[in-house]
Formats: sequence, structure tokens, C-alpha cells
Amino acid sequence: MTETREVRGKAPAPLKRILGSTQPSREISGLQASLNGSHESTRSKKCPECGSKRIYKDGYRTLPTGQLVQRFRCAEYSHRFSKHFPRINLSANQPNIPTSQVCVQLTRGTKNLTPTQETKTCAEMEKHSPTQSELKAAPQIEKLITQLVNDGRKPYTIANYRKSFKLLLKAGADLYDPESCKAVLAKAEIKDSTKALITYILSAWFDFNNIMWRAPKYYSDSGIPYIPTEVELDQLIAGLAKKTSVYCAILKDTGARPGEISRLNWEDIDFGQRNVRLRAEKHSNNRVLPLSAKTIDMLCQLPRTKERIFSNADDMRSNYSIQRRNLAKKIANPNIALICFKTFRHWKGTIEQHKTKDPWHVKLILGHKKISSTEKYIHLEQMMYLENNDQFTVKVADTMEEAIKLMEIGFDFHATVEGHQLFRKRK
Repeated sequence: MTETREVRGKAPAPLKRILGSTQPSREISGLQASLNGSHESTRSKKCPECGSKRIYKDGYRTLPTGQLVQRFRCAEYSHRFSKHFPRINLSANQPNIPTSQVCVQLTRGTKNLTPTQETKTCAEMEKHSPTQSELKAAPQIEKLITQLVNDGRKPYTIANYRKSFKLLLKAGADLYDPESCKAVLAKAEIKDSTKALITYILSAWFDFNNIMWRAPKYYSDSGIPYIPTEVELDQLIAGLAKKTSVYCAILKDTGARPGEISRLNWEDIDFGQRNVRLRAEKHSNNRVLPLSAKTIDMLCQLPRTKERIFSNADDMRSNYSIQRRNLAKKIANPNIALICFKTFRHWKGTIEQHKTKDPWHVKLILGHKKISSTEKYIHLEQMMYLENNDQFTVKVADTMEEAIKLMEIGFDFHATVEGHQLFRKRK
């Protein structure tokens, strides 16, 4: 007596000859290997940019020519590269028969066979067909994008417009019907701050097309950001790959935005003076900020293969997220998983406010145009150090060497009493 396990799905007629076999056929095994890219071992590959063998698979996509592209990412420097695999056309010999089934027979005497073994085949990856709304809106969207570019809008602003239009069209909105857009936006499971941004973009869209509409009311709620301890930041930086670690070390020293760090060239680093020249984003101020000696040493260990030091912020963020998640599990500290690139900026602003009690100094460090942008760090500092806001650690120095050592670890000179120099640092 035999037991038959069936897996329903389309299968080409030539695969019928494997019915009744007790092992998956070579055709299916080869097909699965071709589609999944499993026959390409990452151990034998190297990054074409830096030669590192620490690479991992990063998905694959279909080219217009019908080829599958296996994408890889370097764990050291976030470089991405691809490997092309030829597509297998299942319908080359005979069209698919919807009623065909692929079976695996398990005889009672057979050993070492898993009863739940299944064989799946995929004839062709599903392709997206544009809807009528997309076809109708596409020309006008491109005209609006062209106008925004001519008006001097930044690339990340253009990207936000495209993402917003794509989200609305994918949800079934008619961009020429304001009520349809408002209904889709109301049902979308996204933050109110994102809805407020999309509402602003829709206002520009309807104004461009001379369509009257009444914008819905959404307010941006930034919330209270997570501020980690310096020990947690140091643990994170120490556990990341080399280039990602340097990236985060500069974020910690400067409190800069990720895009500002990604745009750094080697000529922007002054190794003699130990500082970095930052070209600001979001209409902020350009600035020159100091780097720690440890960060300078880490930068010196990076290869200078390109003019730009790092990859773009999106690639760095994608690689960082994987490393951060693995590190949080490794050291059993879930707080590590809460630290994103922007967390370094919040931490820097809060710590500088705590050290100096000078919002204008924090404004200079972070490159804000208006002091109102810096006020949130005053609130964060007051909440974090509410209990020990006026408590200090006091040290006494009688010689120049002792005074220098105290100032190197963060103590500030306070006064001279009976010939002794008093230094203090907030707890």
C-alpha cells in the first residue's frame, strides 16, 4: 500500500514522467537551483571592490531580457554586485497543463524520507501590469517632476514625491479625484507625520493640475526619541563591520545627518587638525567639527579606492540594520536594536546641551538655521538629567599635569581656593 502526497500547482507536461518516483528528479532540482541561485556558493565569491569574502545574498530581480540577477552585498563596505543566471523557460517544449500534478510516492518500506517533502515549481514570476490610473497620471507626474527639478528642488525631495505617488496609485487612488486620494490616505496604515507630508505633496499636485481640493488635517508627531547611553553606542560601534563602524563613529563625534556623512570625500578630512568639513543637508549650515583620535585612526585603516569614503545613505542603512540586529542578539541587549543613524544626532545634541547648558552652542554643532530646532534638546536634557541636573563631581589639581589629565576626561575649571585649582563635571 502506498501513500501519495500531492502538491497542487501548474507543472509542465514533460515533468509528468517523474510521477511515481521516490526521489525528486534532476530536472526539478536543477530548476530550483537555477531559480533560487543556491548552486552559487557565497564562500567562493569575493567583493569586486575590496576583495572581501564576507558577502551575503541580497535578493534577486528580473531583467527585461528575462534573466534572473542574484544580488550580493559586501558585509565590510556595503558594496553591491550582481551575478546573472539564465532563465529556464518551462513552456519551451509544451504549454502548461493546469490539471497536472507533481506527486511524491512514499512506500511503506522506504527509509530516510521525510513525509512532508514537497516539490514546488514556478513557471514565471508574476509581472505588474499598470492600471488605468497609473497610465493616466504618469505623463503629468513626469511633467511635475521636471518642473520641481527646474525649480531647484533637491534629489531627496524628488524621491519623496515619487514615493508618495507610487504609494497612492498602488492603493488604488485616482490622482485626479481629491476625494479618492483623501479616502486612500485616511485608510493607510502609516504615521500621521507621513500623511502630513503626502498631503503637502498632493496640494502641489492638485495646484499643478488646476484642481480644487480641501486638504485634510494631519499633524506631525515626532514623539520622544530614544537616547542611549554612551556605553551602548561604543558597544554598537565596536561590534559593526569596519566601514560601518567608522561611519557610526563619525556620526557620534559630529552629530551629523547620515546624508552629510555619505557625501564626505577624502579631501574633507583634515588628518593633521583632526576635523571634518561637512556639507549640510536640509538647508542647514555648513560646519567644521572635530573628530576624536580614535576615529582618525579608524579612518586611516580604510582603503582609498574611491574619491568618496562611504556609499549612499540608503545602502549604508540597509547594511547597518542587518549588523545591528545580529549584534543585539549576540550581546543580548535589545536596546542596541533601537539605535538608528538619527539616534546619534539626538544623543549628540542632548549631551552637548547637558555639558554646556548653551543652546546656541548646540545649534552651532548641529547646523540648525533656527534656535527653535534646538529647543527639543533642551527638553530632552532636562528630562534625562532631572534628578542630578545640578550635581557635580569635583576634583582638585595642584600641578599642571593633574589639571591637564582632568580636562582630558571632561572636567572644567571652576575656581581657585587657597592655592588649589578646583575642577568639576556634571554627573
